[in-house]
Amino acid sequence: MIHVSDSLAGWRTRRRGLDGRSIGFVPTMGALHRGHASLVKRCRAENEIVAVSIFINPSQFNDASDLERYPRTLDRDLALLESLGADEVIVPGAPELYPNGYRFRLEPHSSDLVLEGACRPGFLQGVMTIVLKLLNLVRADRAYFGEKDYQQLRVVTEMAREFFLPTQIIPCPTLREESGLAMSSRNALLSPPAREKAARLFHVLTTAADCAEARTALETGGFEVEYVEERWARRLAAVRLDGVRLIDNVPIPDQNPLCS
Repeated sequence: MIHVSDSLAGWRTRRRGLDGRSIGFVPTMGALHRGHASLVKRCRAENEIVAVSIFINPSQFNDASDLERYPRTLDRDLALLESLGADEVIVPGAPELYPNGYRFRLEPHSSDLVLEGACRPGFLQGVMTIVLKLLNLVRADRAYFGEKDYQQLRVVTEMAREFFLPTQIIPCPTLREESGLAMSSRNALLSPPAREKAARLFHVLTTAADCAEARTALETGGFEVEYVEERWARRLAAVRLDGVRLIDNVPIPDQNPLCS
């Protein structure tokens, strides 16, 4: 049966009882969908214990209204996790995770201040800080992150290596709707017509000859484009549609991400 820890003291007590078993961890901000479910399923297949966190991290939002609008569906999330066979769910509060406010934090390297790091001031700082805290609390053997947030995945992987964390970061492919739209908690904020239009983002990224052509096609299609760039053997984009910010990325054929 699933167990929910809503305090760090409660979680630490639970964690002591898990020593000796392999632990997989899926950190989330809730509003779970089939993309999250795919991470939990893989975690379930590769570990004896599946732990999931649900925490909407305020430090990675540079827009207060964006934080306020973020979907909150805790009861539904817990029901889904139980159906997937998760063992432990950690639902901490911000005062516990940030007992000193935001006094102590990690800073990304200047080379990371591109794409999301440039468009969302403080985002990578907030992601690195909260992920480090969670990885230290859970002490998992493996942690699972989706490739949709590709820059985040890269930074977290490098951070874990840099700080000699024992947790292995496992990248997982982006899960998509039949239309090609990358699954995201933010999709719930789209109107039905906008959700249909949003699928064009994936189509453009996979068919445009270059970034300039992709940007033109997206702008012509009604998207407000923040960036379309090629890095790390991926073509990455961030757009806004009906006030909702969407990101996606696709691999560039015949390029090795280790050499980019």
